[in-house]
Amino acid sequence: MIPMTLAEIARILDAGLHDVTDPEALVTAPAAVDSREVVRGGLFVATAGARVDGHDYAAKAVADGATAVLASRPVGVPALVVEDVQQALGVLAGHVLARLDPTVIALTGSVGKTTTKDLLAQILEPHAPTIATDRSFNNELGLPITVLRAGPETRYLVLEMGAGTKGDLTYLTGIAPPDLSLVLNVGAAHVSRMGGGLADVAEAKGELVEALRPEGHALLNADDPYVMGMAGRTRGKIVLYGRTAEAPLRAEEVRMGDAARPSFDLVTPTGRARVELGLIGEHQVANALAAAAAAYTLGLSVEQIAGGLSAAGPRSAGRFELLDGTDGVTVINDAYNANPESMRAGLRAFKALAGDRRTIAVLGGMGQQADASRSRHAQVGRLVAELGIDVLIAVGEEDERAIAEEARQAGGVVVHTAGDVREAVGLATGLLRPGDLVFVKASSEYGLSACALELAAL
Repeated sequence: MIPMTLAEIARILDAGLHDVTDPEALVTAPAAVDSREVVRGGLFVATAGARVDGHDYAAKAVADGATAVLASRPVGVPALVVEDVQQALGVLAGHVLARLDPTVIALTGSVGKTTTKDLLAQILEPHAPTIATDRSFNNELGLPITVLRAGPETRYLVLEMGAGTKGDLTYLTGIAPPDLSLVLNVGAAHVSRMGGGLADVAEAKGELVEALRPEGHALLNADDPYVMGMAGRTRGKIVLYGRTAEAPLRAEEVRMGDAARPSFDLVTPTGRARVELGLIGEHQVANALAAAAAAYTLGLSVEQIAGGLSAAGPRSAGRFELLDGTDGVTVINDAYNANPESMRAGLRAFKALAGDRRTIAVLGGMGQQADASRSRHAQVGRLVAELGIDVLIAVGEEDERAIAEEARQAGGVVVHTAGDVREAVGLATGLLRPGDLVFVKASSEYGLSACALELAAL
């Protein structure tokens, strides 16, 4: 965050100053929407959610060091009061970004956004000051929070951008206009809120490349026909990446090594180099290629990119996160989110990692699947059986039961059902044997990360 006085911020936001004794007091640290993450000299952003109202924590945030609160009403401590906190936060972030002018790399996709963002950040960081989205702070609050972490020294700003509905990416790119727009894939995540079909998802995701200026670059996944369909929607220069031979930046000689970690030759127009990924699952090749395409477009050599990818590790919790339990049990927490594509990739990586170990899958629901929800959950159950997973615990009371029904009908799997997280923990605890490998996955609203953590702590 560049240092700014409260008076200056008030002018930018047309905000009222309330309970402010010193309008020249400086905000010198980033903003936070969680009062527990406030740092001294920062700005606490008070938002009112369905269950928690940040205004109730304003006094604590200031006591913990925040210079002031961005709020929609006076809160009894120094505050910048605006009509719409979310909109004001975006305006402030846009103003700061315009003053700093780093290279903005924006990325979106139905699956793999956070992992790709983490990989790209790890490639870039050794070469120039880089700020990247923390965790999955990719929405109308998280993106400006990320922007406000940037300073005068920041060269690269890597921004994960999520789209729950059409228009979301137009809003986010209005705050942070991209120099590079990286589109990973189009899948069934959020499909119910975007119109019900993959074409609707593609229409929403394509807003990212529409935001480019003519000198910008649209990085498109040549393996995904919906992404390729975005080529006509951008003024930017098009860069193709993928596993197809037609992609100038591609993966060749893909092999699966020990512990299901893939390696491949990274091929670029200027050379090739071997990449040995530390991440698990063949699906990580696509994420690595996307990060490589961005780094190559920014001018890094193929050797620098391959070295960065090979040295990179997992950064964000809840995404195929390995947790060591007792008696040789390993729990994989992949429960940050789920959709049909990520569920398939996760289950395949789980089985590839297992080797001779007994496998237990604890699976909850995939949200926002529209009218196809039951059939898509049934497909997951079928895949569980096809992969030869030993034990399935399906968690939930509605379409989630289709996972269990389909797996039971296919045969070869010991199937259990649980109504909620607590019941799932109890079932899994009773079933565990030394050396088991446990895979836990669902959309975040099911709260199955708590199940993974409890099982690992046994």
